[in-house]
Amino acid sequence: MRTLQVHPASPLGARHVRYGGGLAVSERLVLGPRPLAARGNGLIADDKRQDSPGLIQCGEYSNQVLPNGRCKIIATLPQLDEQRCPDMFRCTDEVSYWLHENEERKQQILEVRELISELQEELRNHRHRIKVLELQHEEKASRNSTLDQRVQELERRYHEAVTLQHMQSALLYDMQAQVHNISLLMEWVRHNPGCLVPAEMRLQQEMHYPDVKHAKNCPIDCASIYYNGIRRSGTYSILPSAEGLPMEVLCEMDIEGGGWTVIQRRQDGTVNFTRTWEEYREGFGDLHGEFWMGNEKIHKITNQGDYSLRIDLEDWNNKHKHAFYQLFSVEDEANYYRLHVEGFSGTVEDSFAWYHNKRSFSTPDTGNICAAISHGGWWYHQCFFSNLNGGGRYSLKNRKALGPDGVVWYTWKDTDYYSLKKVTMMIRPRTFRPHLSP
Repeated sequence: MRTLQVHPASPLGARHVRYGGGLAVSERLVLGPRPLAARGNGLIADDKRQDSPGLIQCGEYSNQVLPNGRCKIIATLPQLDEQRCPDMFRCTDEVSYWLHENEERKQQILEVRELISELQEELRNHRHRIKVLELQHEEKASRNSTLDQRVQELERRYHEAVTLQHMQSALLYDMQAQVHNISLLMEWVRHNPGCLVPAEMRLQQEMHYPDVKHAKNCPIDCASIYYNGIRRSGTYSILPSAEGLPMEVLCEMDIEGGGWTVIQRRQDGTVNFTRTWEEYREGFGDLHGEFWMGNEKIHKITNQGDYSLRIDLEDWNNKHKHAFYQLFSVEDEANYYRLHVEGFSGTVEDSFAWYHNKRSFSTPDTGNICAAISHGGWWYHQCFFSNLNGGGRYSLKNRKALGPDGVVWYTWKDTDYYSLKKVTMMIRPRTFRPHLSP
């Protein structure tokens, strides 16, 4: 460790320096009023300042006053190389080296400061760009929100327009149906001037056809036609309810006094009875051949009062039998055209009322397994003892069915695997009494 003591020699800063083992040199440093002393890696400086008589103050590098009235300053200097700088006279190279090193360090510091300044400027630019991007993002988000609101509004208006269009279509359909019904009624009244139509429809008719004359009675079934003096079997128009439209029916005027409205007939297998619920509701077939009147029409007729039912049966040997029921009616569609039948009599054992009474009507497309097996619509009940609408019908050569899907009346041969050849179902008012003459 080397000790370097610096003593003030003059106000200009001339100093005596003691180095190593007592060798003293004189050196003038332009440092102002602050003397410095170096010791080893540290620098001890005596800084004696007296701003006023009797008061000693040290500089900014020291606050320690030595006993001799000097200030002690410690500074760090790099370790000198003993070989390169054994004494102060041979330290010129060492000092030059450190001065050069110091200049390089200063230059590096300046370069680092310049680089830091550039990085700071670049950072400010990036922050500005980020701020601009954030503002642009907020603006786009605001635009997207506005677009979403517009899209939602357009979707709402679209749904309203679709709903309105559906309502208009339904209204147009209803109006077309009403016009069609009125046209049918007017056409029917033209060809049936002896029938009195309902009051509200009569007013419409009179507006368009004031020259049409109306009779007092309008036939509500074939019994009404019979009472009007018509005794011949055939097709006629009836109006069973004030709310309905005229319908064509087949009237049977020869069997048991006449007045029968035929609701079903099977005779030659020309009509397929494997039909949907809607088809059984509206009716299908040909009044001059095989047909089903339709559950809705049967309901309207039997809802006018008490009606009786007659079923005529014929097998492949041309053997005839019949079943008669004093009361027969069918409920509306809301109640699945539930059957009410009772008061049996006839020449064949009952296979209808005792098992099928108060049962709902089913068709193959309604999911009823019995309807699917028999391929027809009927009042099923686990499954049936009679089914006059079975989808299968068999010829004389193959009159025994492979399954219970024929025209079945169980008590005919005590089996549901036998299909009858012909069957007719017809109704008339329970109070009907035949007249000997018109």
